[in-house]
Amino acid sequence: MADRADKTTSSRYAAPALEKGLDILEVLADVPDGLSLNGIARALGRTASEIFRMVVTLQQRGYLAIDDKDRYTLTLKMLELSHRQQPLKSLVATAMPLMRELAGRAYQSCHLGVHHDGQILVVAQVDAPGPFTMGAKVGALGKLTDSASGTMLLAFRDEAERTRMIAAQVRIHGELEVDAAQLLRQLEEARANAAITWPSRRIRGATDVSRPVFGINQEVIAALTVPYIERMDRSQSPTIPQVEQLVAEIATRLSELMCYTGHNAQL
Repeated sequence: MADRADKTTSSRYAAPALEKGLDILEVLADVPDGLSLNGIARALGRTASEIFRMVVTLQQRGYLAIDDKDRYTLTLKMLELSHRQQPLKSLVATAMPLMRELAGRAYQSCHLGVHHDGQILVVAQVDAPGPFTMGAKVGALGKLTDSASGTMLLAFRDEAERTRMIAAQVRIHGELEVDAAQLLRQLEEARANAAITWPSRRIRGATDVSRPVFGINQEVIAALTVPYIERMDRSQSPTIPQVEQLVAEIATRLSELMCYTGHNAQL
């Protein structure tokens, strides 16, 4: 009886057109180079005529863009909408002046990552001063378990929440596999030190320096990370230990602005 009631309720509140639109957005989220109309249809197991009007509507509303090869890609409108959410909007607005200060003092780019639907989402980024820079793009997604930012966010969750976050991870092209024992050691070290400094798992020669950003109720709400690159064009560039101190300072100041007092912290 319960199963029948669930099916009846599900059928009563079904919105096929909305589901079709969400399916289109989700399939394109996994294809950075985009898909043609026929490609989207094949990925969804539908015909092109079934999805044509929905694709056109999503394009007209600004959620999709089309290139000169008739391939559709996601725009940043979803990210823009998420930034209107007050907590995230407040975090980014508060962080940006401090991140600009960090980039200027460290002579390195920096970015701010938050947990989003089983992944790490870059919500703010500042380039290094000068003509050359390297950094994560705003809107970029990464795996929690093979990135410094993601590991930092996982480290401060309780075991049940951490298990849910890891189970919800979305497989990403080029991700590195981390065995359970290694991950546990990394999480314990990150939590004990409230710090991560390790060789980048994306860029050879880079070093990721990451620190937690705390919010109200002593919760880690973000990770502030510098992908450190040794500069050959500046003889007086800050060293990794100096950058570690700078990232820690800025993360602490941002935490204080986000209403974290540091008292009775469960570290």
